[in-house]
Amino acid sequence: MSDQLSLQDLGRPLHETTFIVVDLETTGGSPATSAITEIGAVKVRAGEVLGEFRTFVNPGGPIPVFITVLTGITDSMVVLAPGIESALPAFLEFCDNADNAVLVAHNAPFDIGFLKAASAQLKIEWPNYETLDTAKLARTILSKDEVKDCKLGTLAPFFGAATTPNHRALDDARATVDVLHGLISRLGNLGVSTLSDLREFSHRVTPAQKKKKYLAEDIPATCGVYIFKDNKGVPLYVGVSNNLRNRVRSYFTASEQRRRIIDMIAIAESVETIICRTPLEASVLELRLIEEFQPRINRRSKQQSKSHWVHLTRERFPRLTVARGIEKIDDQWIGPFASRSDAQLAIECVYEVLPLRQCTPRITIASQKKSSACALAGMGKCGAPCIGDQSTDDYEAIVDVARHLFTLDASLVVDRANIRMRELASEERFEEAIEVRNRLTSFLRASSRAERLRAFVRLPQIITALPTPEGGWEFTCIRYGRFAGALMSDPGYAPQLTIDSLLLLSDPVTPSSRILPASSHEEVERILRYVETPGLRLVEVQEEWSAPVRGSQAHRHALEALEIAIPTIKPTGGGHDGRPLLRKSRIGLTD
Repeated sequence: MSDQLSLQDLGRPLHETTFIVVDLETTGGSPATSAITEIGAVKVRAGEVLGEFRTFVNPGGPIPVFITVLTGITDSMVVLAPGIESALPAFLEFCDNADNAVLVAHNAPFDIGFLKAASAQLKIEWPNYETLDTAKLARTILSKDEVKDCKLGTLAPFFGAATTPNHRALDDARATVDVLHGLISRLGNLGVSTLSDLREFSHRVTPAQKKKKYLAEDIPATCGVYIFKDNKGVPLYVGVSNNLRNRVRSYFTASEQRRRIIDMIAIAESVETIICRTPLEASVLELRLIEEFQPRINRRSKQQSKSHWVHLTRERFPRLTVARGIEKIDDQWIGPFASRSDAQLAIECVYEVLPLRQCTPRITIASQKKSSACALAGMGKCGAPCIGDQSTDDYEAIVDVARHLFTLDASLVVDRANIRMRELASEERFEEAIEVRNRLTSFLRASSRAERLRAFVRLPQIITALPTPEGGWEFTCIRYGRFAGALMSDPGYAPQLTIDSLLLLSDPVTPSSRILPASSHEEVERILRYVETPGLRLVEVQEEWSAPVRGSQAHRHALEALEIAIPTIKPTGGGHDGRPLLRKSRIGLTD
C-alpha cells in the first residue's frame, strides 16, 4: 500500500472503507507507446456495490489486431467513444475525493501507471489516492499449495467470484472485487481489521526472521552466490547477488514477503557464500548449483535438462515430434518449450501451412501395401505417403520447406497466421482467432530462441570486454555457449596480459552431440543477455556468428504484440455504444 492517507484515515475499519476497484484495457503494455481503450470500475463498501463505471475510450489510433483478438474490442467500438480527455475526468468524478476512498487494482502498477500517465499528459493533478494491489496482497497471504499463481484468472475461481475475468474492463473489475473481499476475509482471521492493520501486515517481520537475523552476519559485500542450508547441510535455496551482504540481510527484513521464503527461514541454520569475480560468473554458478542440488525452495531453473524441443525425425518420411534433451539432429529443431503442450501448439502451427504427415508409425515399402489413408489425406492436408500416394522426393520437398521455416525464413507461417486471424476477427470468431494466435506465438517464441541458441553455441570461443566504472576491464571467455572463465583488469594494466591469462585459466570445453553441446539453454541465454550489454566489446569471435535475415527474430515486433495476449479469453458482446456507464445499485447512486 502507498503512504498517502492520514493516520486517522489509516485507522478506519476496513468495513467502513470505500474501495474503488478499477481495471483498464489498453492498446499495449506501456503508457509511453500505448493508449487506454476501456475503463471499468466498481465502488464498494462493506461488501455492497455502491456503483459501477464503464466507458470505451477512443485511443486516437487503430487498435492492433492482436489486441482485438485478445479483448474483442474493435476500432468500430471506440470510434465514437470519448477521448481520454473526457473519459479520465468522468472516471475521477466517479471516484470522489481521494480522502474518502482507496483505489484498488490487480497488478496496480499497470493500471494506475496508465491513469497517472494520462493525467500528466492532460496536465490534470493526480489525486493523492491510497492504492492497494490485490495481486501483491495475494502473494503475501496465499501459499503455493493453495493457488499455482496469483493471476486474476486463477484467484477469481479460487475465491468463488461471481464474474469470470475475460479481459474486459468492467468484468475484470467485478472479479477483482470478489478477490478483494476474499483476501480481506482471510486477513480478518489474522486480526487485520483496519487500513493500518493492513499496512502492518504487509510490512511485518516474523519471529523467525528476527530469530535468524544472525545468519546474515559476516557476509561479504561482494558479488557471488549464497546458499541457505538446513541443520543437515542440505541446500534449501540458492540465490545470486551483486552485493551478498545486502541481499542476505534483506531476507530478515519486512521487505521479504514471499510465503515460501518465510517458511524457509524458519528451518534454515546456515548461509554459505561463494565469492565470484564477475556478476555473470555468479549468475551462471547459480544456475549450475540449482541444477546440481535441486533445492526445494527454488522454483526456477530446476529442470534445465528436461526442456522440450520440436524436431524432424530421421526416417524416410520425417515427421515433427516432441522430445526432451534429444541428440543433435543437424538444424532440424526449434525450442526450448516450457511444456509439451506448448511444443504441440508450435507443431500445429506448422501443420497449418505444410502437409506433413501426422501419423507416428514408421513407413516402409511393406507397410505402404497394408495401410489405408487417414482423414487428413481426404482433406488435402497430407499427401498420404503411408499408402504410397506420395513419393519420397515429393515429400522431401515439403520437409525442405519445414527446415527452411526452422532455420532461415519464418514469413510463410507468420503471413498465413496473420491473414487467418484477421479473417476470424472480422467475423467475430474471436475464440478461433485466439487459437491461431496461441499457435503462432508458440512457434515464433521457440524458433526465435532456437535461432539465437543455434548461432551462439557453434562458436568455439568468444572473448568479451566490458568496461568497469573504475576504468578497468571485465574480460569473459565463452566456449560453445558455456561460460569458461572471467578475469578483471585494473586501470592502467595492459589488457592483453589479462586476456592471455584468461585464455590459460579458462575451463576447456569439449562439445557433445546434443542440441546444446556444452551447457543448458538457460546458461546460454543468460550469457547472450550479457553479451548484449550496452558498451560490451567483442575482442575475439572464432568462426562466423550470424542470424538469418528473414528468420523468426525478424518478426520480434509481431511476437511482442502477440505476447501481450492472455490464453484464457472469452470476449463478450453488448453495450458497445462507447458511452460512459454509471449503473445504480439497490442502495442508490445517482447518475
